[in-house]
Amino acid sequence: MIDARGEAGAGTIGDILAARALARGATGIVTDGGLRDSGTIAALEIPTYYKAAHPSVLGRLHFPLETNVPVACGGALVIPGDVIVGDVDGVLVIPAALAEQVAHDALAQESRETWALERVQAGESVRGVYPLTEARRAEFEAWATTPGGAGGNGA
Repeated sequence: MIDARGEAGAGTIGDILAARALARGATGIVTDGGLRDSGTIAALEIPTYYKAAHPSVLGRLHFPLETNVPVACGGALVIPGDVIVGDVDGVLVIPAALAEQVAHDALAQESRETWALERVQAGESVRGVYPLTEARRAEFEAWATTPGGAGGNGA
C-alpha cells in the first residue's frame, strides 16, 4: 500500500521497484497515485492497482519516508496487518479484527449469488431471488445443503 495522497502526477513505483517488491515476497501493489512503467509491471506476476499511469519519477512529487506504518490510500485507512483483497473491480481494505467474519459473510453471500444466478439463467425473475427474500429462503437453504448446491459446501 502506497499513500500518494491521491496525486497521480508522478509514478510512485516503477518496474525496478516493483520487481524488487516481488522478489521480497510482495503479493500486490496498491497506490492511490501514479505508476511508472505500467506495461512492464503488467507483465510481472503481481496484481497492481493504481490511479493513473505517469512517466515521471516519484521524486517529482513524492518522497518515501517510512514503511510498515498506517497510511491513507484511496480514502481508506490502512493499518499494517489489515487484509487487502483485490480483483478486476478494485481493492478492499478489511481491518484485521474483522477479517474472519468478513470472509465468512462473503462466502455466504457468494453462495446466495450462485443460487440466484442459476435461477435467473434458468429464466426466473430476480424478484425474491436477488436479493433473497424470506419467501425463497427455504428453497435456497435446501439447495445449499445438497451435494452440488453452493459448490457442495453447504454454505
